[in-house]
Amino acid sequence: MAEHSESPIESVMEKISEKIHAHDSSSSSDSDSETEKKPDSPSSVKAKIFRLFGREKPVHKVFGGGKPADVLLWRNKKISASVLGVATAIWVLFELIEYHLLTLVCHIFILSLAVLFLWSNVHTFIHKTPPRIPQVQLPEEPFLQVASALTFEINRGFAVLRNIASGKDLKKFLVVIAALWVLSIVGSWCNFLTLFYTTFVLLHTVPVLYEKYEDKIDPFAEKATIEIKKQYAVFDAKVLSKIPVGALKAKRG
Repeated sequence: MAEHSESPIESVMEKISEKIHAHDSSSSSDSDSETEKKPDSPSSVKAKIFRLFGREKPVHKVFGGGKPADVLLWRNKKISASVLGVATAIWVLFELIEYHLLTLVCHIFILSLAVLFLWSNVHTFIHKTPPRIPQVQLPEEPFLQVASALTFEINRGFAVLRNIASGKDLKKFLVVIAALWVLSIVGSWCNFLTLFYTTFVLLHTVPVLYEKYEDKIDPFAEKATIEIKKQYAVFDAKVLSKIPVGALKAKRG
């Protein structure tokens, strides 16, 4: 009888102990999940690294990530060196030697047509096969794509200029005026071809150097950005804030 009387009590005790163990296991699992989430907490997350121009993508992705980016970042050194060499040869030909574009094109056509014409008529005497002159036909689609992209960029530029001229953004107005002023000074130093070639060389040298030393350049850029923002805040407080832009807008309204 004693055994039968103790069995319900033992079953109750077993149920209580199971609940206690279940509660302990759930609390331990909760604590484990909390410890797993701790590395993602703001206190343990590493501070965001400053990147030049606020970019979040690698330099290769910023330039589109395709073949043009490979050329600019020297992924294929032979192709990049060839492109830069051709650009240098063109600049030397037109700028230093002072060769003219129309003269160069005419001389190339004269030489090519003369060689092909003589070869087509003399091949029977020298026992050579006649030249195979390929039929050149340019596809329309790439030119249409370039024209469409160029039209889009020009229209967007006109929209930005219209927005600036409307007097809505004083900061953007001053930045554009300063950029145009600097560009006019640079244009007085050299002609368009030299300016274009200099820009082309910079595009083939600065990005690859920045990609190589970005961990050293970005801290200096961060300090410079902070200093520029401080100077702009001072300029805004002393000059820009005193310009009655709001009054002019109220009069227009």
